[in-house]
Amino acid sequence: MAQDNVKRTGVIGLGAMGLQMGRHMVSKGFDVYGYDISAEARQRAESHGIRICASVSDTGKSAEVVFVMVANDKQIHDVIERSGLLDVLTRGAVIAIASSCAPETCRMLAKLVAPNGIGIVDVPLVLGQEAMDNGQVVAYVGGDDASVAKARPAIEAFSKQVLHVGDVGAGQITKSINNMLLWACMVANFECLSLAKKLGVDNSRLIEALGHGSGANWSLSRWGKSTGKWAEKDMDVALELAQDAKVPMPLAGLVDQLVKHLNQERMKALLP
Repeated sequence: MAQDNVKRTGVIGLGAMGLQMGRHMVSKGFDVYGYDISAEARQRAESHGIRICASVSDTGKSAEVVFVMVANDKQIHDVIERSGLLDVLTRGAVIAIASSCAPETCRMLAKLVAPNGIGIVDVPLVLGQEAMDNGQVVAYVGGDDASVAKARPAIEAFSKQVLHVGDVGAGQITKSINNMLLWACMVANFECLSLAKKLGVDNSRLIEALGHGSGANWSLSRWGKSTGKWAEKDMDVALELAQDAKVPMPLAGLVDQLVKHLNQERMKALLP
């Protein structure tokens, strides 16, 4: 059940991820209010017990923690700065940015809302859509202790782990580093499985065997299920962070080029 200090939550963006966040919170006893520009998304969310609002600001009137799960940084700015949300949130409320975005976006917005007595945490999620559907994502959370504590019960409703990794923006950085390692592993797996198939090895048996060895990795254990859908975006974000920090990343640059050629069909073709 929802903890007493946070019973009302909001979700802005009711797509594949936002819908599941809201659905899991409903199942854990939260009163969940939501909004999406898509009528179809609103209708689908309502069928899962999410209370649909007429606008972003209407959602904020009802919620103590508001999750933002939209497509990009511009939409995040629009939701928080230009929708009227800040005019209706009460002091002590928390905005949880679950979308993947630039760490600086989270930091800038945290400074913007602080005079209103509102907290911001960044809550990027990892392990993909299947984990989100099952309420088994890992949440990397950045923010001050009080804001994280306020948002934690709601985040726990759809996560198997909630890891507070530092101040605002640290969650986004952690996810970027995680994804750099993920795509490096995926490219390495693709090359190795391509060679194995050319040499006549049954890759299904090979993957099972490698899972017991020192080459085991999460990407390999799920080979054929991962889509590679967000590879280019993930690597673009990571390399931009590296460039801003003036840190040379030659391997990441190579991975960035290679992931552009990966897709689910090419990965599945390596299996019998």
